[in-house]
Amino acid sequence: MKTVEKHIKEPLFHITRRTDMAPLKAWGIRFLAIVAALIVSSLIIVTITKYNPIEVYVKMIEGSFGSERKFFILLQNTAMLLCISLAVTPAFKMKFWNLGAEGQVLVGGLASAACMFYAGDSLPSGVLIVIMLITSVLSGIIWGVLPAVFKAIWRTNESLFTLMMNYVAIQLVAFFIMLWVPNGSSVMGVINQRTGAGWLPEIFGQKYAVNLIIVAAITVAMFIYLHFSKQGYEISVVGESENTARYVGINVKKVIIRTMVISGAICGLAGFLLVSGTNHTVSKELAGGMGFTAIMVSWLAKFEPVMMIFTSMFIVFLQRGAGEIAMALRLNESVSDILTGVIIFFIIGSEFFINYKINKRSKAKEAK
Repeated sequence: MKTVEKHIKEPLFHITRRTDMAPLKAWGIRFLAIVAALIVSSLIIVTITKYNPIEVYVKMIEGSFGSERKFFILLQNTAMLLCISLAVTPAFKMKFWNLGAEGQVLVGGLASAACMFYAGDSLPSGVLIVIMLITSVLSGIIWGVLPAVFKAIWRTNESLFTLMMNYVAIQLVAFFIMLWVPNGSSVMGVINQRTGAGWLPEIFGQKYAVNLIIVAAITVAMFIYLHFSKQGYEISVVGESENTARYVGINVKKVIIRTMVISGAICGLAGFLLVSGTNHTVSKELAGGMGFTAIMVSWLAKFEPVMMIFTSMFIVFLQRGAGEIAMALRLNESVSDILTGVIIFFIIGSEFFINYKINKRSKAKEAK
């Protein structure tokens, strides 16, 4: 009986994971990705708008660094995006896919706004701020712990659960705004504008200085927590393998719930800072999509708090620059969004070449 031999032809290219990429080379790849993105964006600018690309890029820079006020707004936006990115990082490092940061920030902001609305005239501003901080953090914890408990005990899908909690938070904010605003405009004005009760104070004449200081402290604390604490080690082990974590005696359910307490608390704090230190009001757009952008920031920074500072600033720089060119050059906002999307796409794409290598089939194998 004859045996029929089957020759399986290998593909011309195959992908293997890199394990020895030098940090300097990795940053070189990212730099080349940005250069390539700028070239492609230039072609888009010339094709669609007929503007000189250099003029457009100058306007992007002016959008963030054109004045002292613009620079401090850049720092404020960076701080808030960084704060939310730090919040989702422990959960993502544990492979708990928390897509609910947007909702956790919203309920934190709603709690602060409620305190300002109901107690702004009856409590000293300092006492009111402390109560706002506590209620905002607790609200964020509740919104983060609910999905964690269901995941830990009943193994529910945390991605879907946390995502749906966002919509519940949005409707809660919409409900209370309708309750607080009798004219039915669905727009909450500045709360306690006359008295400033519940507003964080200015430091060195800067409105956002307190936000910057608090987020800087959180960044340092998160770096220490993830790298030098026992709980940070447990998060890493659970993220690598839950079975391994159980084998070495780690209570996986406890780690999941505890980590989401931290994540929700920081998101609630972000809501407090946005209401008390930045906007002095609440709306359905309070987080402005930062809950989702924070996921990208965390991933691009490889869950490293220090790297998140630069990643957050770069993302905010692109967003503010896009808005500046849309306003200054009277372009459709869609054009500026396209440019931002192209640059971010190239940066994300560069991570593939940092983590993976494309190998071509050798000639010896081709001859066979």
